Amino acid sequence: MKLILSRKGFDSSAGGVPSPIFSDGQMVSLPIPDKSSPVTFGEISYRGSSLGSLVADLTGGRIPPHYRAHLDPDLVPLSLPRLPGWRAIFGQIGQAQSHLQNNEVGPGDIFLFFGLFRSVKKLNGSYTWVRDTRSYHVIWGWLQIAEVLHLGHARPHGYDWAVYHPHFNRGADLNNVVYIAKHHLKIDGLAESLSGAGTFSHFSLCRQLTASNAGNVTTWDLPGWFHPGENRQPLTYHADPKRWQKRDDRTMLKSVARGQEFVLDCDEYPEAINWVCDLIRNTDVEC
Repeated sequence: MKLILSRKGFDSSAGGVPSPIFSDGQMVSLPIPDKSSPVTFGEISYRGSSLGSLVADLTGGRIPPHYRAHLDPDLVPLSLPRLPGWRAIFGQIGQAQSHLQNNEVGPGDIFLFFGLFRSVKKLNGSYTWVRDTRSYHVIWGWLQIAEVLHLGHARPHGYDWAVYHPHFNRGADLNNVVYIAKHHLKIDGLAESLSGAGTFSHFSLCRQLTASNAGNVTTWDLPGWFHPGENRQPLTYHADPKRWQKRDDRTMLKSVARGQEFVLDCDEYPEAINWVCDLIRNTDVEC
């Protein structure tokens, strides 16, 4: 099994601002703008209202509700009206998809999605950033792969429920691939029933990647077993030994500033499997 740390959602270049953490600890990853998507920000639901007004508030009106949104990965059933048969789905293209393919990512492997987040509050009826708070990389969702669909030649039959998805609307692109989620997590030794995809509804320090005292968001504080040592392949894109530092029972990583998909082979890092299971077990609580 492989674990993929996948960077998704608003940041300084895509969207221009972080995604929000609300005063009650809930959080939502904001999908990036996409002119070719059939879905608008105003059509996406969150916390019982439209995501469009939240995005407009946090971008100072630069991204209004009628702008189109790249809702990908799409992990929450209630985000949109759904056709029968809907399943959580994630798409990838270009160099990032080539990286996944070169690392033989496929059925059974698990994406952990992370992005840039910062605290917000409501002031005079609108959401705004909490002063003197920092942004952090935070894990916000997951998806275990059941199927891999290649969309480069033709739309596959039997997936009418996915026609809204941006990767089903790209036209001819031979490197256009979508990953369909398992209904339930399937991992050797896992006894309980856990969803094959979903989001972490609340912020928790155990899902924060950025070190709390770091000077930048790309300095990560990870479990000690992440350290590659001498005999294990490191997280992809992080082969430079200078990026890694042991600190007591933790590992500090200077993560790359750009890049989307970072792959870890769980055969070499078996501790990753229990770590992922623990994160998903504690979806709605602070662990």
